[in-house]
Amino acid sequence: MVEESQPLGGKIVTKPFLVLAALAAVGVVLMLYRYLYGLGAVTNLSDGYPWGIWITYDVLVGTALGCGGYAMALLVYIFNRWEYHPLVRSAVLTSVFGYTLAGVAIFLDIGRYWNGYHLFLPWYVNFNSVLVEVALCIAAYVGILWLELAPTVLEGHQDNPKAQRARQRLERWLPVIVALGILLPTMHQSSLGTLMIIAGYKLSPLWQTPLLPLLFLISAITMGFAITVFESILSSLAFKRPFETPMIAKVGGVMVWLIGVYLVIRLADLLLRGAPVFSSGFLSSMFILENLLYVVPLVLLASPAYRANLRSLFVASSSLLLAGSLYRFNAFLVGYSAGPGWTYFPALPEILITLSIVALELMGYLYFVKRYPVLPKAEHV
Repeated sequence: MVEESQPLGGKIVTKPFLVLAALAAVGVVLMLYRYLYGLGAVTNLSDGYPWGIWITYDVLVGTALGCGGYAMALLVYIFNRWEYHPLVRSAVLTSVFGYTLAGVAIFLDIGRYWNGYHLFLPWYVNFNSVLVEVALCIAAYVGILWLELAPTVLEGHQDNPKAQRARQRLERWLPVIVALGILLPTMHQSSLGTLMIIAGYKLSPLWQTPLLPLLFLISAITMGFAITVFESILSSLAFKRPFETPMIAKVGGVMVWLIGVYLVIRLADLLLRGAPVFSSGFLSSMFILENLLYVVPLVLLASPAYRANLRSLFVASSSLLLAGSLYRFNAFLVGYSAGPGWTYFPALPEILITLSIVALELMGYLYFVKRYPVLPKAEHV
């Protein structure tokens, strides 16, 4: 079989890498401080707002940004569109770091982190809890993603016969691994929406709806396609590689339909419930901004000519990533009111730890694309 990918090669420790390492080091110091002195020493969390930017960004947004592997698996393996296969490895890589570091963020956020292993002991688990389902699915999916990435890593050790034999054995199980890799995100991305249904009246009617699970799932898939396009363009620019325009333009065509379905469901739900779209002050402004960010890629990508234009693809994918991210922030923080006397804005250490987690993701990405065959060869672009 002709290999579709190759390592970039080159120096791993560069100036940008060192800048990211410095930011990551600041975060690691703050994480240690958090474990030594507790959540109150580094966060503005409270009984009214028991989760803040770590859960909202690192888990809700981070896992949605990590849905590239899930979205491409749906396209390639479920809809049998094998022409997109060269994009799968890079999409899986972004998923690996998005989900793995989301798991790290969960252990930063929980108060009694030393009891975290109880999640995997059935006699401690409340199986009626949506949080348990989300946590177990994410934990399982992290393992599945590393298994999906493993053949790429093993392929990078061509001179090691044991590694190649392990790769061949693992590839025999890939159909099962991929099937689980499609099932698990479908379950937990929808369940992330379910979490806020129990907030009831505390969540603004602009976002509170029984359709939250469906809307979260569709928006996660659209963000998965968007991050694939976004990563493709940025990696081509950063590493001076040929642009993957024909393939990502077709991905843009898929995104149009998903955005359209999402907006029709979203707006129909608001109309049927009579939600106060224009009379909720600041919340109305955030709602309008969120949905305008969805409309921009819909307009740009609806035209085949614009879909073939790299600038349009970049603007559209960026706007869609911002739209999905803002939707999650609105549904979990901005549109949520704990009641009189409760307020929340992230403390500086919370923000710095979040930025350090992003830095760690970028460092991991740079290492893997230079060391292992992740990105497509020029002839497959």
